[in-house]
Amino acid sequence: MTRTLYSHRAPEPELTHHSVVLREVVKVYGAGPTTTRVLDNVSLAFPRGSFTAVMGPSGSGKSTLLQCAAGLDRPNSGSVTVDGIELTALDETALTRLRRDRIGFVFQSYNLVPTLTVQQNVTLPAEFASRRIPVDAVRNVLARLGLAQHAHARPATLSGGQQQRVAIARALLSEPAVIFADEPTGALDSRAAAEVLGLLRDAVDRSGRTIVMVTHDPVAASVADAVVFFADGRVVDAVRRPTADAVAARMTRLTDGFARHGGVR
Repeated sequence: MTRTLYSHRAPEPELTHHSVVLREVVKVYGAGPTTTRVLDNVSLAFPRGSFTAVMGPSGSGKSTLLQCAAGLDRPNSGSVTVDGIELTALDETALTRLRRDRIGFVFQSYNLVPTLTVQQNVTLPAEFASRRIPVDAVRNVLARLGLAQHAHARPATLSGGQQQRVAIARALLSEPAVIFADEPTGALDSRAAAEVLGLLRDAVDRSGRTIVMVTHDPVAASVADAVVFFADGRVVDAVRRPTADAVAARMTRLTDGFARHGGVR
């Protein structure tokens, strides 16, 4: 089975073995002399049931990569396939439906509705999709994430780590093919961050989810199966079975070189 993590050429993996495949993706912002090529012919494939961290200096293109891979932004050229469906071929209605049904999101800002309870927040995407989630399924997920006693609480009464757990519960309940996480521990203290990373790791190991996480934190990246490094809109390296020290050292070299030559975004 092909287990491609990254390539400078377009990968040709069997789509059944990969949750996300990007082929020669280009993303450009601006026009004329102000044009910035934020993603430069990026080809990546993320195996099903894997946890991949994406790292790079600020402005390297990693957040844009996540946006394009998750269907939140459209590339100028190239293709993006999620769960066997090519996003670039979908109209906005179909793209919205696919994001709702097959993709989970966990962001640094949590994106919870303050007037709703924890239970209402985690079932909200399903309600938008007119899909009923069994009460037992909701209870099980909340219990697994240590939120059972907070089911009827409002987000404002919870700690940052607890709110991020609610966001993870919301992502898991839709049983997505892939969860995209953008700096999910950036606003948390070290203890809460460790708990959240453990929950994401558990979603891969126990439930077979695929997770793609953008992070600046070598400790967070060390929880992943592999780390993909970005610079100047390109994949420049990848490390399997990462350690925090190895990731930090690679990032230091990458950031120093990026600062000398200037970044893209």
